[in-house]
Amino acid sequence: MRHNTVNTRNNALTPRRSAAKTWLRAIELTAPIVSEPAIILPVAIEHVANDYGDAPALISEEEQFTYRRLLERSNQYARWALAQGIAKGDVICLLMSNSPEYMAIWLGISRVGGVVSLLNTNLRGKSLAHCINIVEPRHIIVEFVFVDTIVAALPTVSCHPQLWSHGGIASEFTSIDDSIKLYPGEKLAINEHRHITIEDSALLIYTSGTTGLPKAAIISHYRLMAWSRWFAGMMNTQTSDRMYNCLPMYHAVGGIVATGALLVSGGSVAIRKRFSASQFWNDIVEWDCTLFQYIGELCRYLVNSPHQQRETMHRLRLCCGNGLRLGVWEEFKTRFHIPQILEFYAATEGNVSLYNVEGKPGAVGRIPPYIAHRLPLAIVKSDLASGIPVLDKDGFYVSCKPDEPGEVLTELFDGENNPSNRFEGYTSPEESEKKILRNVFRKGDAWLRTGDLMRRDSSGFFYFFDRLGDTFRWKGENVSTAEVSEIICACPGVIDATVYGVTIPRTEGKAGMAALVVDHKFDLVQFREWLINCLPNYARPIFIIIRNGLEMTSTFRHKNNSLIEAGYDPKLTADPIYFNDPQQQTFVTIDDTLYAQIQTSATRV
Repeated sequence: MRHNTVNTRNNALTPRRSAAKTWLRAIELTAPIVSEPAIILPVAIEHVANDYGDAPALISEEEQFTYRRLLERSNQYARWALAQGIAKGDVICLLMSNSPEYMAIWLGISRVGGVVSLLNTNLRGKSLAHCINIVEPRHIIVEFVFVDTIVAALPTVSCHPQLWSHGGIASEFTSIDDSIKLYPGEKLAINEHRHITIEDSALLIYTSGTTGLPKAAIISHYRLMAWSRWFAGMMNTQTSDRMYNCLPMYHAVGGIVATGALLVSGGSVAIRKRFSASQFWNDIVEWDCTLFQYIGELCRYLVNSPHQQRETMHRLRLCCGNGLRLGVWEEFKTRFHIPQILEFYAATEGNVSLYNVEGKPGAVGRIPPYIAHRLPLAIVKSDLASGIPVLDKDGFYVSCKPDEPGEVLTELFDGENNPSNRFEGYTSPEESEKKILRNVFRKGDAWLRTGDLMRRDSSGFFYFFDRLGDTFRWKGENVSTAEVSEIICACPGVIDATVYGVTIPRTEGKAGMAALVVDHKFDLVQFREWLINCLPNYARPIFIIIRNGLEMTSTFRHKNNSLIEAGYDPKLTADPIYFNDPQQQTFVTIDDTLYAQIQTSATRV
């Protein structure tokens, strides 16, 4: 699987640039965006293609796009969109796996004013239909392997889009592969140009937010440029760099950050359809990657995987991502010889990001004083379980003290001079308004709710605490599911874990329950001792269930809804459930008799 590559530097020997230099480079790259409103990402990539036409841009196991080929392919899709009568703002849904073609499609369509809605390939039935209905597309482009998925969802789709298949012929679908052949890939003529600027919408990316069905976040051309150039500055991407990307391209990190930051710099991106722990290091070495994009769970999987011969034979100089927890950080960095970790925090629809350019383990970043005015952020007190804010005597929000967890808010500004501080919102105005808090610290101000709980230490470093709503209250104390899960996963014999709250009759709050995946080294007695040594009494799970595997989202987040619904009732699962019995001081198996006792007697817990 060796591919032709451009020469790369031995970045492992390069001294780490100072934090100030990193921030300065990112600022310098993003500063011109507002003054050049016609330079949108497709145009910026065209400029790079003019200089590096034969250099690899996007590569995969199936195909390779040089910059010239990427430009030609995106021009074909731009002409296809024009031929379909796509007007500025018209929506086209895209349901495809990771591939170079995926990016060529949305680059071409968005260049002429179309807005591409990136559908999650894991959605099915009514959930998929909901995502289609809320954006009302004129067309849907579907990879052949997902044709049956779309067909199954169509009965609950309220609009009537034209259906196009890619990679195969299907009844009721028109082949976009055949259609694209009709259009040349040469540079767009003047009469084919549309007046598209950074103010126009480019993509719709779905986010679940804190509650409810997925929402479609509006992503402008400004955001595409800002994300691409900002991360290019933060990672100091060069023409010699190659990014390894196995994250879903329908999300902002895998689809824009990991790709755009390289393409605006003349580097290349190695694209894998999905993450594979067994193939990961082979890919990194064979594709000669110098960077890779991670999410925290991906790193934890790698740390928990058996040693591989090639896991330190790479030339990586940096990995960039979010969600890498303290318990994994040092082992990941040391075992795999990672020179630098760039952890960050961001939300698809949010207006502020945090960056840990100093590499402090466990932190999501901090804001240097000299840039604080550009990144207005606050942590406010609230009931961590209910999300209800704490107000002072004048009815304003109260800022948290150092190391006190609270919800992160980011200030909103209007006006063309502050595009980075705007909230572009969702396709639903009602859902957009729910995210905004007004009169927070003074009359007339407006702040965006992130739904994320963090704490900030005395040095200004931010640490992720939990998602609002995932935290629950037990014995008068707030329990962070993320924090408890991290501690459990560090216990010998635990491969994976997720923590959630369950209701016990005649008790206040919710009791902790953990679903575990374990190996042969797991021992219940030792596990209980681990909990006692590492967690306060109120945070220790009262129930555990041992499973063969845990359901995950495409971004490696646990799906807990069915677990919460089943609770600790042994009739609802074949998996063993255990009760941390305070009387016997041990974990005991829950059978029907014990379940009935717990249901009728709160004294058991």
